[in-house]
Amino acid sequence: MSIYKSLVGLGIIFGVSTLSLLFLSKQLETKFDIHFPHDLEDLKNMSVVLHQYQQDHYVSVVVLFCAAYLYKQAFAIPGSVFTNVLGGALFGTWIGFPLVCVLSATGATTCFMLSKTFGKQLLISKFPNKLSTLQQQVVANKDRLFYFLLSARLFPMSPNWFLNMASPIIGVPIRSFFLSVLVGLMPYNFICVKTGCILSSVSSMNDMFSFSTFLSMLLVAIVAVLPGVLMKRSSSHDQSGK
Repeated sequence: MSIYKSLVGLGIIFGVSTLSLLFLSKQLETKFDIHFPHDLEDLKNMSVVLHQYQQDHYVSVVVLFCAAYLYKQAFAIPGSVFTNVLGGALFGTWIGFPLVCVLSATGATTCFMLSKTFGKQLLISKFPNKLSTLQQQVVANKDRLFYFLLSARLFPMSPNWFLNMASPIIGVPIRSFFLSVLVGLMPYNFICVKTGCILSSVSSMNDMFSFSTFLSMLLVAIVAVLPGVLMKRSSSHDQSGK
């Protein structure tokens, strides 16, 4: 598929998705303009309005939140941190955390599929060196690919949006991709959702990442990556012993 046809196809899907999301947002009978929050104060205002509205329209708020989250992830629109925090503010930790984890993995996988269908030629023309480097790393870690993908989320070597788009181009299986996003972003998603639960007392988005929260994320990341490291060492010993 040529770059021109790919852009046209992607543009049509983006347009239909945008109109569908606008339609859903208009179904909420509130005077507040429903939109993607762009700063902390805007996020606080929106969470108050939606929290009040969901008392009588819980399902509508859940559907709109899910649709908006998937839309942002599928089209690699920046600002997922605000959406994650909003999930915590609206649904609390026990519902918000698993919901955000599933949505982040599903949305990233949708981006994966869109890139596979429409983005190959465009990515190759725009990021040949990055794709080549990433593909070499995937080939070098093919025997422990899941743990490599997991570490790429826990210790980002490239932005998440690029990993989402590049993965189908360099031959990453969709199942491994989905699971690595689901598990790999859990520490980050958890911190965001917990911040949403105390949103009214947060004065800056920097408050999310104190030393203690950073240490917690680091410990979770080490535990998640450790099996892959042990597998690599075991493989190296086996090869040296032959």
